[in-house]
Amino acid sequence: MKILETRWNNASLQLKLTISFSFTLIIILVMNIFMYTNINKMIGRVDEVYASNINLNELSDALEQVQDSVKGYLDTKSSVALDTYYRAEQDYRRLLENLNQDITGNYMEIMEKNIHEQSETYLSQVYETVQAKRGRNVEKYKASYEEATITYTDVRNSIFSLNNQKFKNNTDNYIILLSSLRYMEWISTFILIIIGIINFAMIFLLTRNLTRPLIDLSKAANDVAEGNFDVVVKSSETKDEIGIVSNAFQKMVGNIQLYILEIRNSMERESQMKEKELLMESRMREAQLMTLQAQINPHFLFNTLNAGAQLAMMEGADKTTEFIENMADFFRYNIKKMNQDATILEEIHLVDNYIYIMNVRFTGEIHFEKEVDETVLDHKVPSMILQPIVENAVNYGIRNIDWEGQIRLRIFHEGDFVYLSVWDNGAGMTREKIDQILQGEIGETDLKSNSNGIGLGNVIERIQLYTGREDVMEIKSEGLGMGTEFIIKVPAHV
Repeated sequence: MKILETRWNNASLQLKLTISFSFTLIIILVMNIFMYTNINKMIGRVDEVYASNINLNELSDALEQVQDSVKGYLDTKSSVALDTYYRAEQDYRRLLENLNQDITGNYMEIMEKNIHEQSETYLSQVYETVQAKRGRNVEKYKASYEEATITYTDVRNSIFSLNNQKFKNNTDNYIILLSSLRYMEWISTFILIIIGIINFAMIFLLTRNLTRPLIDLSKAANDVAEGNFDVVVKSSETKDEIGIVSNAFQKMVGNIQLYILEIRNSMERESQMKEKELLMESRMREAQLMTLQAQINPHFLFNTLNAGAQLAMMEGADKTTEFIENMADFFRYNIKKMNQDATILEEIHLVDNYIYIMNVRFTGEIHFEKEVDETVLDHKVPSMILQPIVENAVNYGIRNIDWEGQIRLRIFHEGDFVYLSVWDNGAGMTREKIDQILQGEIGETDLKSNSNGIGLGNVIERIQLYTGREDVMEIKSEGLGMGTEFIIKVPAHV
């Protein structure tokens, strides 16, 4: 059944219409043939009802023809009359063969057998009469003729009686057959009406199945013409011309919707990118401004530091020279890279400078370690993201602890990301403080003399804008006094 349904759905419209109308015509043709055959059978049975009466009438006429031909021969004794007699006798004998000659219990068949026997007797008497006439035996042919006439009368009466009896029976049968014929006409008419209703239903269902997708398709086409591309066209399971057009139209509308959505998303992404660029520019300017505010006349400061380094070198103070040069490199990087990208290698150098300065300042209290994957040193990142975190570890992690402070910088590549980890064994922080930092609820770090003025919030926001991701920073701490680890995560290919 499923195979037939699939084949029907995959058939063309021309084939569907041809099969449907051919099926209708075949049903009507078969019904007409059935009605014609049955009605003809009924009419044949009606004709057969009176066939026996017709046969008996023919038998009676043939009997009379024999009697007349005998009388004609007796009167004329001509050869023509004799020949007429012989032909009449043969016709009568031929008709007698249609009568029953067997012993039976049926009344009318018994009458037929009696008529047959009487007729044989009559024909014998007639024959004797003709032979006596030909032999010129007047007395004999007269006696035979009288006996034959009496027998003739008996046979004719018997035929008449049987004919009347059969007519009565045949009349009853005729009435029954006539009623059956009328009943057959009513049945045939009723069947034709039923077939007409079925054919109408089939045509209605077929045309509805053909026109309903067209109606839906026309409504959808009007909606699309009016600018409504959110129309939904039911997918057609058929593979005919209408199904192909419906599916093609649905695919076209779907492609238009995807195209509009893509344009809309593209515009939204472009708008977001512009907003991010503006925000990035604002943050960079803000960081640059804060750096400039933390340094009075940087060019004068660079020149002063260079003069101090030359003076220390002339006096042979190598450590002082190295310290002043690191100070100059540190502030020069702040000014130069504030509005530019930097490599991870440059960020590490800045941290090295910062740790050196802090160790000089705090007499080597900071124990700093590095573990760096050299394959990622050329990877681009926003400038000034690593030193502020190390500075935060110094100022808020290990500054005022009672044990030896340690800071470890670890940079490695894992999967699709590059990780920059700053760990300290200092004061640690609570889960609440971590959440506040990550959610931006804590402002910039205090602009003290020992800070470059760039806080953690600024760092996180710039990395987010640079990478287009939210999950750029992870902070781990087991609690107060348990140290802290800041992990920056940037895509390996930004």
